[in-house]
Amino acid sequence: MTYPGLLASAFLLASSVAVLAAEVQLLMFEQPGCIHCAAWNKEVAPEYPLTEEGRAAPLRRLQLRDPLPEGVELVSPPVFTPTFVLVENGAEAGRIEGYPGEDFFWPLLARMIAEAAQDGEAAQD
Repeated sequence: MTYPGLLASAFLLASSVAVLAAEVQLLMFEQPGCIHCAAWNKEVAPEYPLTEEGRAAPLRRLQLRDPLPEGVELVSPPVFTPTFVLVENGAEAGRIEGYPGEDFFWPLLARMIAEAAQDGEAAQD
């Protein structure tokens, strides 16, 4: 990962992970034949559960056309694959539509997690 803002994103993430509740997860909407899903699976999936992001927001894979799991509410249904939706307590807290490559994916995800943690802190106050 060579993204220039990666250190800043890592700092945001590290300071946010402790604040997040256990009810946070990253939903990945995918479908067979999706070349961008295949790229994500090759470039990110093997390391995802080993990262701070993966520990803060465990991955849950869903098929694009399948019904949503019980208790999950999204702002709108996903249209593109892959679509990554960060959910906190079953409600959408952020979204990445498409896969922009790992140099952009990690900072975008770190920012979503940090924003969800800030929102969680504000709700606790």
